[in-house]
Amino acid sequence: MSEGRPLRLLALHGYRQSERRFRQRTGALRKALRGRAELVAVSAPHLVPGDEDDGGDDPPRGWWFSGPGTFEAGEAAAAPAGLDESLSAVAAALEERGPFDGLLGFSQGAALAAMVCSLRARGDPRFPVAFAILVAGFASCAPAHGHFYREPIALPTLHVVGDADAVIPAPLSRKLARHFVEPVVLAHPGGHFVPAAAPQKKAYLDFLDRFRPGQGRAEPLGAGAV
Repeated sequence: MSEGRPLRLLALHGYRQSERRFRQRTGALRKALRGRAELVAVSAPHLVPGDEDDGGDDPPRGWWFSGPGTFEAGEAAAAPAGLDESLSAVAAALEERGPFDGLLGFSQGAALAAMVCSLRARGDPRFPVAFAILVAGFASCAPAHGHFYREPIALPTLHVVGDADAVIPAPLSRKLARHFVEPVVLAHPGGHFVPAAAPQKKAYLDFLDRFRPGQGRAEPLGAGAV
């Protein structure tokens, strides 16, 4: 990373959102990070069935499905569909729109980002990121996805947990954090959104400062110093 350049984060939206919708909903966060980090959102590859016309030219999208055209975070899906295409889409965005320093994911996008972190920590060259911010994240309950969590994930992460989140309850986000080595957990009193008030802004910036020039960028524990 060149001196003076803001960090660049690939942003992964939640289920039934899109690149444009996520940009609209993260205006306060982008303002809070101005000059320190840039968010570059990317759309999931899958249209949510039945919702194609909801939003006109910007239909809702998802990263994977737990059932035929549906998604429930707590469902132990026997045949989850679409994840491989989404991992390929993230890898393509990192290559084509990079370089990127880290990831920011929200809800299903945070769950996907955690999977990317797991692959990165194992040395997967498709995902050259050094850290992730996971907002309202969760670990997939699908048995087919269990391999992502078998070993502690050695990549620096900030986990943002909404104590009043009725969509992804706080215990699910805290459970995801426990799959990581030395996770940083930031709790806020709100619900299912990306918080950007003063206390959260400070926590974001403190975490991101670990990866700025002169601070020593972190790498996966197996690949170098943290």
